[in-house]
Amino acid sequence: MIEDSPGDGQAPPGSQWYDADAGPLVRPYAMTGGRTMPGPSNVRFDLIALVVVDDDPPGRTEESLLGPEHRALLTLCRAETQSVAELAADADLPVGVVRVLLGDLLEAGFVRVSRPVPPAQLPDERILREVIDGLRAL
Repeated sequence: MIEDSPGDGQAPPGSQWYDADAGPLVRPYAMTGGRTMPGPSNVRFDLIALVVVDDDPPGRTEESLLGPEHRALLTLCRAETQSVAELAADADLPVGVVRVLLGDLLEAGFVRVSRPVPPAQLPDERILREVIDGLRAL
């Protein structure tokens, strides 16, 4: 219970209560067990990589062993396919933490990740312009 200091109506320093506006009281390194890299394979998740729940995930027993942040990410992924950036925003967690947690889920077989196409593999702009010009000529 917070007690006001006598006479001034102010609480003594250090006796303030935290509320939802104060943010998470669990530090990010505690959520990831002090890890900064996702999983033993050091998978790197791009911000636009899409995450979806695996078609054949492990059972509910294994899921119950996960931490609350892992389960929150799984719940978000079950609702719809989301990018890493969207998951971080919706879960209100730092992107680095989400990447580590997704690495855990990927290693355990709960999720699948589709990575964006690298720019070097995209079609050449000249070819696309030729296709558009050809379609206009029809």
